[in-house]
Amino acid sequence: MAAGSSGGRGKVRSQSEADSGFLGLRPTSVDPALRRRRRGPRNKKRGWRRLAEEPLGLEVDQFLEDVRLQERTSGGLISEAPDEKLFFVDTGSKDRELSKKRTKGPKRSLLLKKPLRADLVLENTSKIPAPKDILAHQVPNAKKLKRKEQLWEKLAKQGELPREVRRAQARLLSPPVAKAKPGPQDTVERPFYDLWAKDNPLERPLAGQDAFFLEQTKKKGVKNLLWEAHQVELQRQKEAEKLERQLALPTAEQAATQESTFEEMCQGLLEESDGEGEPGEGQDKGPEVAGDQAGEDQAGGGAAARLAAVEKKTEQQRRREKAARKLRLQQAAVRAARLRHQELFRLRGIKAQVAQRLAELARRRERRRAQRLAEADKPRRLGRLKYQAPDIDVQLSSELSDSLRTLKPEGNILRDRFKSFQRRNMIEPRERAKFKRKYKVKLVEKRAFREIQL
Repeated sequence: MAAGSSGGRGKVRSQSEADSGFLGLRPTSVDPALRRRRRGPRNKKRGWRRLAEEPLGLEVDQFLEDVRLQERTSGGLISEAPDEKLFFVDTGSKDRELSKKRTKGPKRSLLLKKPLRADLVLENTSKIPAPKDILAHQVPNAKKLKRKEQLWEKLAKQGELPREVRRAQARLLSPPVAKAKPGPQDTVERPFYDLWAKDNPLERPLAGQDAFFLEQTKKKGVKNLLWEAHQVELQRQKEAEKLERQLALPTAEQAATQESTFEEMCQGLLEESDGEGEPGEGQDKGPEVAGDQAGEDQAGGGAAARLAAVEKKTEQQRRREKAARKLRLQQAAVRAARLRHQELFRLRGIKAQVAQRLAELARRRERRRAQRLAEADKPRRLGRLKYQAPDIDVQLSSELSDSLRTLKPEGNILRDRFKSFQRRNMIEPRERAKFKRKYKVKLVEKRAFREIQL
């Protein structure tokens, strides 16, 4: 037991010597550098404990813990901190109190100037600079504005200022007079006037104005509107009278009788019968008329024989006709050449005719352009229906009220805007869709009701 125990203790001692890192004094000691390092599993908890219990691991842990402590307490490593942060000169309690009193006000101002935490979080802490925003430095029409500024600088040296500056100076020299608002006193003192009189205040600003200006601005007086409405009613009345005349039955004098109907049917028959000869009409006239007819027949036969004899021409006659035709052609050519030669002396007249023709074409072109401009504002036919102007919203003399307070407005604003769109060719003229049933309505009496008898 002693030997075994001694052998066990020697093994433990050699193990401790090997772990110490020094060469042992025993003859069986082995150099630690040559000794094979003991390896074990590192991904197990046992390996963590073994590494943590080793001297090197303990030293590393203590060093890291010391570094973390310094960072928590002093904000960094003490070895790297400056002397002013580590040491201070103690001058006494009185000086310290005085310095506190002196720095009480500046500290408050520094606290007020200190940015908020929310603003500090939003600040850019990256060391990489932000990309330059090119669009923020670009100005639209920069070259044009620069040239304009240079021009106005040059003109300012000559004593000429821009229009805006001149108008601003004029407003400063002569400021506009503020219009006084009419108060209740002025309203009471204003005299009454006749609304439908010729010199009423409502139509006074329109007196003497151009008719085209009044038409385009729609600032026509009440009388003009009444006159237009009157013309529209006259046109409708004329159309109604024309339709009545076309559809009216004929009067007793104009009505067709039996005699007039027979004469109308016999028209043309009597004229045809006058030209036709009866069979015995030539024999009843006597021998003189018969002899005249026989002489006329003989004269007609002799003339036909003479024409047959004259149709055949001799060779000499043909040569003469050929020479006459050639002479006529030569004379026509000479006449045409003479006319062309005379045209040179008519250049002034030809130029006048050309100028007159060009002036006529320009006048027609201008008339067509004016016509197109006049028709540009007129409603065009965009669809199946034509544009029909709405009725003028006017009131008759019997419908007019004595005061503007009791005057009722005429027309409908929605209908007026709808017609305005059609007149300006923004939408096509439309009409309300008519309801048309596709099937015939069939009335059916139910059997339950049919059986009920009252």
